[in-house]
Amino acid sequence: MATKQSTVDYILDQLASLGNVSARKMFGEYALYCDGKVVGLVCDDTLYIKITEHGKKFARKHYREGHAYQGAKTSMVIDDGQIEDREWLCELVRITAEHMPLPRKKGRKKLQK
Repeated sequence: MATKQSTVDYILDQLASLGNVSARKMFGEYALYCDGKVVGLVCDDTLYIKITEHGKKFARKHYREGHAYQGAKTSMVIDDGQIEDREWLCELVRITAEHMPLPRKKGRKKLQK
């Protein structure tokens, strides 16, 4: 089941105070970016945030672990009640982005003759 655009729009609205937050559609689901870093996924209308030690300390009991799709790394599953808490959600995403590495630059592939 693909994520509804309205779900992604709501999450982005909740995170608007962070500034540089966006989502990119991928295979009917969405990657969530903050400051150019992938911080989570939205799959089947559920928010999955990448796990960092600092994020786990902040979130404490307000998440459960799960997988966005079969074969995915374990993520923090954020329930609707916590998504509604704008300040809490923004802080979790900010902490996660702060502790994620910058994306690697992809080099250009040379064409073989």
